Amino acid sequence: MRLVGNILWFILGGWALALSWLLSGLVFAITIVGLPFTRSAWEIAKMSAFPFGKEVAHVNDINDPDAEKFTVKGILGFLLNVIWLLVFGIQLFIGHVVFGLIACVFIITIPFGIASFKLAAISLWPVGRRVVTSDVANVVGTMKAEKYLANKNDRKLPPLTKE
Repeated sequence: MRLVGNILWFILGGWALALSWLLSGLVFAITIVGLPFTRSAWEIAKMSAFPFGKEVAHVNDINDPDAEKFTVKGILGFLLNVIWLLVFGIQLFIGHVVFGLIACVFIITIPFGIASFKLAAISLWPVGRRVVTSDVANVVGTMKAEKYLANKNDRKLPPLTKE
């Protein structure tokens, strides 16, 4: 089903979205000042071309040394995300949400609406995010849950009754 959805999405405009994001990334790279946004534009291009079977994960959650080499994190990443949000993010987010709502009106196009909502999420705050397969996203989610539970079990909770 993912294959059919991705083929239909690509034919009905995904190629144009992906191409526009690839060209935007190229423009960001040429301007040097926009170089940190290049990776974000290319991540959105990956999701724009074939959104079915893909999810968005934070680079800190992925145990990939190559992913961390070229990632802007911390305060600089936060500031870049704020700049992105003010310059591009809000408009992109609104556009994807409106298209997603329109697509969800008809039962047959609900998957396209969901894909548009995924694009809305990454277009709002993309710096430090990576597009991964759904299987990798499930593993990342499981690892985060195990880490959370391990941290929660390490804390000493006060007894419920006085002894």
